[in-house]
Amino acid sequence: MRVQLIKFLSGLLIISGLNTTKVSAQAVTSDTTKLLARLSEKDVENTSEIIEANVIFPQSLESYKQQSLPYVEEFSTKKRDFLLSTYESGKKYFPKIIDVLKQYQLPEELKVLIALESGFSGDAVSRAGAVGYWQIMPPFARAYGLHVSSAKDNKSGKYRKKDERKNLNKSTLAAAKYFREQSVNLNDDILLMVASYNCGISSIVRALKKCRKPRPGFWDIKSLLPKETRKYVMNFIALNVIFNNYENFANRKLLFTPKIVSIPFQASENNNPAPSEASGIQ
Repeated sequence: MRVQLIKFLSGLLIISGLNTTKVSAQAVTSDTTKLLARLSEKDVENTSEIIEANVIFPQSLESYKQQSLPYVEEFSTKKRDFLLSTYESGKKYFPKIIDVLKQYQLPEELKVLIALESGFSGDAVSRAGAVGYWQIMPPFARAYGLHVSSAKDNKSGKYRKKDERKNLNKSTLAAAKYFREQSVNLNDDILLMVASYNCGISSIVRALKKCRKPRPGFWDIKSLLPKETRKYVMNFIALNVIFNNYENFANRKLLFTPKIVSIPFQASENNNPAPSEASGIQ
């Protein structure tokens, strides 16, 4: 029995990456010998198994994985309820938005911005006066062909024109036109496009010039942008990554980094680990 357990310990050392070529009964210390003497065939020991990470980034965001992974993991924990409810709400809106984005040859990942902007509410109004699904300000609306209600009819008491910022299809078309325009100005950098929607293209252009790097990206100018914009872009990444791995996320099986789990080991004559039915990700 003691020899069998020594062999078992040698196996653990191999798992740990240690050199076990010289491990033998003679090499076992007195403390280890005493420990082995107390063990019996009914004693259960634990060994470990490494489960690899299974998170998959959307192709358009894959190159940003290293910089954003810790944020996405934290977001997935702190905002779990928000992510679950947003995904369910998105089933109604995302397909319609994706159709519009495809018309303008834009990445479908932009669809999640409607959740960050308004929570899918056409009646949403910000403190700054932005209105509708895409939280559009009046100058933006007029620039992209949307009617904005500004006065009521004296007789009927109704707005003379409906505020098209509250119309899902028309406001999405306006947002898509904006993104198509900025994709040209920003070298198709999706994160810069997203950042510009939050703080304005002029702020992005100033930051790019101040950066003084050839073809700078979001990470090059991140520190030069408003805190709100930095958070906005990171949340955009987080939503897309979680929704791209939604089944594993919903079932609490999404791993952002490798994880070590314990596997119960029953000492036996053949010294083979006996995995428990409960082993796996908890």
